[in-house]
Amino acid sequence: MEDVMAISQRLRGYMDRCGTRFDEWPHEHSSEMARAAQAAHVPGRQVAKAVLVQAGDEYMLAVLPSSKHVSFNFLQQWLARDVSLAEEHTAAALFPDCELGAIPPVGAAYGLKTIIDDDMLMDQDVWFEGGDHHTLVHMNAENWRRLQKGAGHFAFSI
Repeated sequence: MEDVMAISQRLRGYMDRCGTRFDEWPHEHSSEMARAAQAAHVPGRQVAKAVLVQAGDEYMLAVLPSSKHVSFNFLQQWLARDVSLAEEHTAAALFPDCELGAIPPVGAAYGLKTIIDDDMLMDQDVWFEGGDHHTLVHMNAENWRRLQKGAGHFAFSI
């Protein structure tokens, strides 16, 4: 497998264009968000995870706390269409500069719509994987909201 930058170039470029300020928090390799949160000494509710879903004929990112799960029933009701988990090969094609399972929760950087769970708009600080399993991106709430401008939000996690 070829080396992947800590923060994907596409995400870094988008964050720069949005004028967001952020820190990089290296940690030991972890393919589980809960372990990444533990390694950074961050509560799971403040670590955003991205779940690539297919809603009808469109792909979008559902962003929620790493300590929670997507309620596909809530998503289907809110979007008024069938919603399912996207396949891994689709995620690899849409996020070619990211490791599998380390999708950044910023759909706009990849031309995708983003839906944010309301719980991700509550805390002062947010952490998330920026494309690999070795680094968390950290930013305050103001920068997080700037990065997510235009994203829809409602309560869809359980």
